[in-house]
Formats: sequence, structure tokens, C-alpha cells
Amino acid sequence: MSTTTKSTRISGFYDLPLGERQRKLMGLGFLTLEDLPILSGEESLSLEQADNMIENVVGRYALPLGVALNFLVNGREVLVPMVIEEPSVVAGASYMAKLARRGGGFQAGTTAPEMIGQLQVLDVDDVHAAREKILAHKESLLAEIADVDPILVKLGGGPRDIEARTLTSPAIGDFLVVHLIFDVRDAMGANAVNTACERLAPHLEALTGGRVHLCILSNLADKRLARAACTIPLADLAFGDFSAEEVRDGIIAAWAFADADPYRAATHNKGIFNGVDAVVLATGNDWRAVEAGGHAYAARGGRYRSLSTWSADAAGNLAGSLELPLAVGTVGGATRAHPMAQKSLKMMGVSTAQELAEIIVSVGLAQNLAALRALATEVIQKVHMALHPRKVKREE
Repeated sequence: MSTTTKSTRISGFYDLPLGERQRKLMGLGFLTLEDLPILSGEESLSLEQADNMIENVVGRYALPLGVALNFLVNGREVLVPMVIEEPSVVAGASYMAKLARRGGGFQAGTTAPEMIGQLQVLDVDDVHAAREKILAHKESLLAEIADVDPILVKLGGGPRDIEARTLTSPAIGDFLVVHLIFDVRDAMGANAVNTACERLAPHLEALTGGRVHLCILSNLADKRLARAACTIPLADLAFGDFSAEEVRDGIIAAWAFADADPYRAATHNKGIFNGVDAVVLATGNDWRAVEAGGHAYAARGGRYRSLSTWSADAAGNLAGSLELPLAVGTVGGATRAHPMAQKSLKMMGVSTAQELAEIIVSVGLAQNLAALRALATEVIQKVHMALHPRKVKREE
């Protein structure tokens, strides 16, 4: 389903009764009459389906699903479903998307959907020599697992590379870690990567004389990055008694605090994930894996920092960008099993995991801007209120 000719600029949507909102989306072609029973919960996840997803099922737990409006991502209108219990998140993201579209919307992109599988090799006599041996046999090792997932290979995925590192621990001494780089296409990829690692293990043992202990996917998916950028025209930042320059500079100062201090960065990045997680959850993806990878990526330089960046461009406009690992899929797992996840993908009009990641990272950037703007203008308001009595006194 494509939403190319549809606009997500829907005036007065917030003020409509719930039923009218659904009818409005049907009129615009984002929903059909057949979608409503699933949206209402009447024909959503059944107890039987739930019982097949996890253990010890005794019921279902519902959360609100809203839609963020105004998103223009890579020139395409996108209606964004968000599942979250916190108020103001959907509204904040929608309003910031409205400001961003005046500057051309969000420009987003992704790297290849490559995940990392880790193999821990113990009991190796010389870890450095073993590492060199593995790298020398890289091509033959990749050939051993080339057919581990024929469907993925047919779709253009499969094993891509092997890396090796030596590590040391006070508890166990020196050991070897081998990274299998695996292109998972439109899947999140955990099952495929874990299976490939298990297939690779005996070949590594034969080469090194060691023992493979753990074979497991890494959630620090730093080879599977998503990036978004936007520009907010300076004039559009002014509102009420706040000048555009005050708002812009207040946002940049608030961001600089988060980039310099991990205590502030933790809350700052949590605001980003308010947007990211809401879309990840709506599409049946693993929000815990995305959070873990994002927070680890924020600390990749040895200090926990802001995931986003905000600055003034040469024309004085506010420019923002966000980069984080985003291991999300459009096939498999809960995305396939949960009826609402399928409807969410349909509403967004996405068919690939990379398209989904581009939307999610754009929502994260919009939500970050909403939080920074609210914080910055609250501070500016206090300054204005403090200066007002002084001005009155001088005039007297």
C-alpha cells in the first residue's frame, strides 16, 4: 500500500471524536472498514494467538494506539502508528513533524541490514595466532555457512564477513571473540544469526583448537544504522513572546547539556526512545533490543552522550540529526503473529525493514525536538518572568 498521494496534514484531527478520526482515515485511504475490528480490539490478538507467543498466558494487556500526523519522510507522506501510555508524545511528535515539513521534512537513510553474531572461543593456547588463522581462513568459513538460510540467500541476504578480536578478563584470562556479519534483509534477524553462529562453531574449534562457549546475536547492531536529519526554518520557531532566536538557542543549549553530561543524556535519550519505542512496539518489533543497542551506541566513545545533534546552520535555521542502531523487521516474529502489527505496517505503507527504520528514526528525532523545545521555552519563560518586574521598576 502506498501513501504517496495522501497528505497526513489533517486539520483538527485531535478535536474529532474517536469514531470520526477513524472515518477520516478511511476517507483518506489509510484505513478500510475491515481494519476497524482489529483497531477496536474486537478481532485483534486472540487468547489463542497470545498463548502461542509466550508461556503461561492468562490474558492480554492493552495499550493505546495513536497516529502521529504531518510526517514527510524522504518526500513521502507517512501516517505513523504509535503505541504508548504516556500523554503528549503523539501530539509532540506530530507538531514537530509539522515544523520539519516546512523545511522539507525528514531526510532519512540506513546502512545495509547487517547483524552481528558473536562466538566466544575459550581454551585457546595463543589467542593472537588463532585470530590470524581465522582471518586467513575467512572465505572458507563463510562458504561453510553460505546455505544456512536458503530463503534469505535467495532474497539477497546471507553471511557477509568474519571479524575476530582478542579480549582479556580477570575472571577467565585471554579469550577470542569472533563476529559473524550477516545480512538479514527484512527480518530482525536473531534466529538466522544464531543458527549461523551455531553452524560456524565446530569449524572455529577445528581451526583454533579451542572451545566455542557462547554463540549469540549482539544487540549493539552498529552495522545496521538508521539516520534522520531535518531543518526547522528559523521563522517557524517563534511563538508567543518567544523570539525565534531565543527558541533556537535554547534548544541548542539544552542539547549541549545532554551531550556533555551523562546524567542529563540518560533522560534526553529516553525522550528519543519515547518516539522510537512507540513505533517499534506498534509494529511488533523488539523495543528492548532497540533500546539496548541505542544506549550502548550512545556510549561507544567511552562516555554516554546524546544520540542526537542540534545546531544552527549557515542561514540561522535549526538543524538536527539522529543516528542509532535500528534492528527492526517487517517479517517474522510478533510482526507476523500480531494482527495490529500488520495493520500498523499497512498504515505506514512500508514493505521493507529499511523503510520502517527510516520512519522510526525520524519519529525519534521529532520527539527529541518536542522535548527540547518544551524544556527550553519553559526556562525562557522563567527568565522573562524574572526580568519583567525589573523592567517595571525601571520604568517607574
